[in-house]
Amino acid sequence: MQASWQGIRHISVTEILAELVSAKPGGVFAKFGGWAPTYAEIDARAKELAGQLHALGALPGDRIATLAPNRYELLELFVGIAEMGGIQVPLNPYLKGEFLSHQLRDSAAGIVVTDGPGWRALRPLLPEVPSIRAVVLFDDVDDRSADIPAVLYREMPHGIAPSVDVGPESTMAIMYTSGTTGQPKGCVLSHGYYARAGQTIAEVMRLTEDDVFLTPLPLFHAGGQLASIMPSLIAGIPVVVVPAFSAGGFFETATEAGATVANAVGAMGMMLLRTPPGRYDKAHKLRLFNVSPLASTYHPEFRERFGVDPWTESYGQTECVFQTLNSPYGRRDRDSNGKPLRDLEIALLDDRGQPVPQGEVGEICVRPRHRFAMFDEYWGRPEDTLEAFEGLWFHTGDFGTIRESGALRFVDRKKDALRVRGENVSSLELEAALCRHPAVVEAAVHAVQSELGEDDIKACLVVREGETIEPPGLFEWMQDHVPYFAVPRYVEIVAELPRNQVDRIQKHLLRERGVTAETWDHRVLGLTIAPAVRR
Repeated sequence: MQASWQGIRHISVTEILAELVSAKPGGVFAKFGGWAPTYAEIDARAKELAGQLHALGALPGDRIATLAPNRYELLELFVGIAEMGGIQVPLNPYLKGEFLSHQLRDSAAGIVVTDGPGWRALRPLLPEVPSIRAVVLFDDVDDRSADIPAVLYREMPHGIAPSVDVGPESTMAIMYTSGTTGQPKGCVLSHGYYARAGQTIAEVMRLTEDDVFLTPLPLFHAGGQLASIMPSLIAGIPVVVVPAFSAGGFFETATEAGATVANAVGAMGMMLLRTPPGRYDKAHKLRLFNVSPLASTYHPEFRERFGVDPWTESYGQTECVFQTLNSPYGRRDRDSNGKPLRDLEIALLDDRGQPVPQGEVGEICVRPRHRFAMFDEYWGRPEDTLEAFEGLWFHTGDFGTIRESGALRFVDRKKDALRVRGENVSSLELEAALCRHPAVVEAAVHAVQSELGEDDIKACLVVREGETIEPPGLFEWMQDHVPYFAVPRYVEIVAELPRNQVDRIQKHLLRERGVTAETWDHRVLGLTIAPAVRR
């Protein structure tokens, strides 16, 4: 008898696929361009791939890394690696040098499956990663010479994989954290965790057999795998995966695909709002569009222009997707990140591990109510795992508060929190305030060591095309719109902000850059706020 927890089935990805093959073999698994296999066809391909990977030396429990942007072969490997009991290690295709070498060494990947650009990045690193036994190439390359076999994906040798019992407790993937605040760690994710994520999202979205799921999110990321592929598998509906997000072409793609639900991120929602009006803005059939996080001030414009109400209230991490959600149906606290899911216990704790008073800010900490509600551990890092679960709570490293509605509100990354002359400043709130300046498109703030022992603030601003900003005018505007203690001492106008593949701003790069010759210092310029005018 299959185990479950309050309706959440403890089941593996391979078991889910087997049920779909039995119940609806002709149903479409996924679509990518003209590729659209049925459940029966993808199951057969998964078994074939399992044999091919075994012929290259892969055994159950081995790590198999993928390094490529979205393409249909990654969807085949998603089920093929699972079928043979392997562990997928989906890597950001833009990694190179030490960034790539670290994740390959850390995971001890035995096989790497990549494309032409990935091969160019990988090849010089092979001597540094002795665990790699073979490389599989999606693309033809001019030179495949290396000390290990490098074979084309379409020419992989055939074999028969040993029978293996893949259960919910089996490891499905090692997925690396995005590393915006330091060196990435590998999150060990079980099949049961994948199934839990899919069931949770399918339930909240109220997916039915008539739905078609669209995602532009990268398949190396939790958004592409856990929040898009998995709910589609749970609901038995096709997931339409596009190569990459295109603001100008998104709604045309949604219309042509007949998509009814879609997943994106808030930055993509903002890019959609910045495109000129087009014929496909309301030609689609989308009934639900997840674009979290997107400030509630943009919801009316989004709804009016695109004919679909944006769903934005959620909070989660690779370690726990999702932790909080608001139902997109009924009353919503649009300025929150949603309420805790039923299989999680959430608390806001201070630095001593004690609960903070109602309404105050504390670190968001999580405890699972069943085994598969969260990740298992950090790969090969027992000390980091123990530290993260100090006091038997998983410490997210994020600050939050509980609103009157009972919903969580994310306040800031813990490492992004700023303390200026005894005052705590939320970088998220300050960035939102700076973006209200009519000439500012994007803003990112971070701490600079103050001679007073706490922090000074630096703001990096992207200015709207055709606009200019001068220090006196900006300072005057900030004095009117920002609390005096949160007005940045330093400002630098930049062409763009550094982002990772899922559009998160890489604050650690801005911190490393620090104060440059192009940085304004308001104090040096004589721009300060006198005590008499601070209110």
